[in-house]
Amino acid sequence: MPALEPTRPTKAPLTARLKELMIDYGSLALWVYFIIFGVVLVAFLFAFKFGIHVKSPVASVGTWGAAYLATKLTQPLRILATLALTPIVMKVLRFRKGAGATEVPRPPSP
Repeated sequence: MPALEPTRPTKAPLTARLKELMIDYGSLALWVYFIIFGVVLVAFLFAFKFGIHVKSPVASVGTWGAAYLATKLTQPLRILATLALTPIVMKVLRFRKGAGATEVPRPPSP
């Protein structure tokens, strides 16, 4: 009788993890996602405009179209980056909020 291998817990699909992130962090996750989207779009725009020359049907669409298409192709990576960065951004924001609260003294209540 073959020995049974212990089963490893499987990771939830990417969409399920993204939905859980939205429940946990709300609009912060959307802000992080759209900021990453904007940075990647502008980076591709500058790359196509000032250095990378695309020789394909994508080149006929124009610089903005090519940058948008390249950005859409990186969507799984941007989602993974959002999953990784959102908790870090929340910790930084909470730390800054806590640090700011200790620096500013509150007036005595009457």
